[in-house]
Amino acid sequence: MKPPSGRNAVRTKERRKPLSVCSKLCYAVGGAPYQITGSALGFFLQIYLLDVAQLDPFYASIILFVGRAWDAVTDPCVGFLVSRTKWTRFGRMMPWVLLSTPFAVTCYFLIWYVPAVEQGKVLWYLVFYCLFQSLQTCFHVPYSSFTMFISLYISTLPYKKLTYHFLTYPNVTRSLDDTKEAYMIASGVICAIYVLCATILFVGVKEQKDISQKKAKPITFCQGLRLVMGHGPYVKLVLGFLFISLAFMLMEGNFALFLTYALDHREDFQNILLVIMLSGTISIPFWQWFLTRFGKKTAVYLGITWAVPFMILMVCIKSNLVISYMVSVATGASVAVAFLLPWSMLPDVVDDFKLKNPDIRGYEAIFFSFYVFFTKFASGVSLGISTLSLDFAGYVSRGCYQPESVILTLKVLVSPVPVALIAIGLLILKTYPIDEEKRKSNRKLLQELLDTEDSESETTALGSVV
Repeated sequence: MKPPSGRNAVRTKERRKPLSVCSKLCYAVGGAPYQITGSALGFFLQIYLLDVAQLDPFYASIILFVGRAWDAVTDPCVGFLVSRTKWTRFGRMMPWVLLSTPFAVTCYFLIWYVPAVEQGKVLWYLVFYCLFQSLQTCFHVPYSSFTMFISLYISTLPYKKLTYHFLTYPNVTRSLDDTKEAYMIASGVICAIYVLCATILFVGVKEQKDISQKKAKPITFCQGLRLVMGHGPYVKLVLGFLFISLAFMLMEGNFALFLTYALDHREDFQNILLVIMLSGTISIPFWQWFLTRFGKKTAVYLGITWAVPFMILMVCIKSNLVISYMVSVATGASVAVAFLLPWSMLPDVVDDFKLKNPDIRGYEAIFFSFYVFFTKFASGVSLGISTLSLDFAGYVSRGCYQPESVILTLKVLVSPVPVALIAIGLLILKTYPIDEEKRKSNRKLLQELLDTEDSESETTALGSVV
């Protein structure tokens, strides 16, 4: 078989050209909306519903659980729909990003608005929280799947996504009206950043059309589910990070309440949260270097266990502001690993699946969506149970102080339970079979496979012209 020549050879070379730095940065910026809104909702929605909207903890737990559970269910559905979307002049993934953005920011803004009708508050937050989660899924699942389509070049660079964590919400010691207004201003700023980042993603990233997709065998939703869940490395990766993500989400959801009531850092809790976010953001380049130098599994073990001693120290020693800041720095670095590494390792699992199933295409979005499904559903259960636990413990909405039973519950939710979940997750990841040697071998084999497909496609095109 002769290699492609002339104009076809040039096209093949261009198609396999690595991404420019500008395209990588634009793609990384596209990850900011999910990270910003996720951090704001994770850290502040619970305390907002309890102390600003002044909902009963039981109803707050229902909103948090149903919203997350609904979000989890929509992920595989959107993933399947994305995988079956026809190619447009903007690509296959980009239309989902563009169409979902204006509706998502509208729903997000309305989440942080307190309606005047007292009886309709629960329904208001439940509806707009579920709508936002669904619309954000329509943004994030295609965005995550972009890693497989923004370039057909098989790169050895790890998957990267910028994490922006720099916006905090207002202090609960403000008057209620001022606090409501401040929440809306902050949410408006986040909405503006959401739109800006989506625009940069659209302008700066071009989705590449995979010629081999023409030979793809269409698969049904059930077939995709069986294929994905039958792939051993994927199941182990998902289960491992399911427990790890659950640990950090449980801590994230209760951390603001813990700082405010258990440690009495009312005036400093925003600064402590900001340190966590900045620490996570600043540590990302280090972890990127570390995982390329020592491997992703090593980065997981070191990065996740790094925070465990500090999490234990936080509840064993009497309230101390200096120790709280030390814990925030350590936790931020571990949070970066917990949320960066899964997205870096998922493409490796997809590569392994491709080699074992070379004739099946168009399933990439399903891999990403099912991972998000399991983590979101578990986080919904954890947030619902934790908020319900506070209700049983006697939580007082917008109270200056909480009973000892609530303090004890908060301590359990931010330290012993997350530590146990982290231990389980790391034990499962111990069995994850794709190490650095396996990953590099898969990339090499895939590059050879891509070269062969390109050669066959261009030869067929030349033959049809002649």
